[in-house]
Amino acid sequence: MKVDSTACESSRRVTNLKSQVSSLERENVELRRQINELSMKLQIAGQGKNETLYKPGPFGAVKALRTNPTVIPDNSVNPRLAKILEEVAVKKELIVALANTNVREMLEVWFSNIKRVGIPNYLVVALDDNIESLCKSKGVPVYRRDPDEGIDNIAKTGGNHAVSGLKFRVLREFLQLGYSILLSDIDIIFLRNPFDHLHRDSDVESMSDGHNNMTAYGFNDVFDEPSMGWARYAHTMRIWVYNSGFFYIRPTVPSIELLDRVAGRLSREPKSWDQAVFNEELFFPSHPGYEGLHASRRTMDFYLFMNSKVLFKTVRKDAGLKKLKPVIVHLNYHPNKLERMKAVIEFYVNGKQDALDHFPDGSE
Repeated sequence: MKVDSTACESSRRVTNLKSQVSSLERENVELRRQINELSMKLQIAGQGKNETLYKPGPFGAVKALRTNPTVIPDNSVNPRLAKILEEVAVKKELIVALANTNVREMLEVWFSNIKRVGIPNYLVVALDDNIESLCKSKGVPVYRRDPDEGIDNIAKTGGNHAVSGLKFRVLREFLQLGYSILLSDIDIIFLRNPFDHLHRDSDVESMSDGHNNMTAYGFNDVFDEPSMGWARYAHTMRIWVYNSGFFYIRPTVPSIELLDRVAGRLSREPKSWDQAVFNEELFFPSHPGYEGLHASRRTMDFYLFMNSKVLFKTVRKDAGLKKLKPVIVHLNYHPNKLERMKAVIEFYVNGKQDALDHFPDGSE
């Protein structure tokens, strides 16, 4: 049997050309990434100067830069944590949760579902010996901070809100080390890998406390003041707050400034709620006597990153929406968290269609 050498040579050449094309495409992607990063650095370097760095393109073709460059990693900040993150993180990203003994049972449900989904890049910041021992016994990646009296007193005995406020101080080191963090509260059920559903184009990408398109993404709310006559209608912009218990934050200067601002205010205003402060610092604009934060932000899809108001007031009552599988469900709107967390697992994981039915919409 004779083999056509010309055909074989042609086939090898085609394969070789395809390989070269594929290699060039990868190089092109990397070059584009480098160009974008250098452009952003150039724009930042030129801030405050009179020179014109860019000429605007044609109408409709101009877009501002939304993605700030990341900081230069500094492993000297915390060499021990840096070593842990090198082993745990995937593509410089990981889920981080803070926990003390008060939430032990919920924490077990939390990391059991992360394992079930197959998410490898997650870390528990243990706030006491009990949680550290639990995580080690269950093969859960864990980090215990060096002693810090200011943090440790709250960490060991604090309730949900007190512990929640600590994360803004703790996360700073993670960002300084150059890692993007998906901060997670413990009352969350993971049903899919969240890293497959992030946009990564903003400093902060957060789930919303909103329950529909208007409340989650913003709307024009008209205020009526009849005594003003012709000018009785005043237009206002409203959006329901970001949830400070689940957000993705990139290691950028504005992100670190946000953490510093929130942590600073919480230390000066001990009665304030961390979620309120988090949103005020993200959204309030500069005005006389106040310099606003220049951070970019994105609201997550509220059906994919679902809060418990959306689930119990809307989704469970709609035959079409019940077929959708969210990425996470956050039991933030309800106090009986553990019971509802288990019901969410029964419904979405075990397929028990009536698992959510006996709960009231709210907390009554």
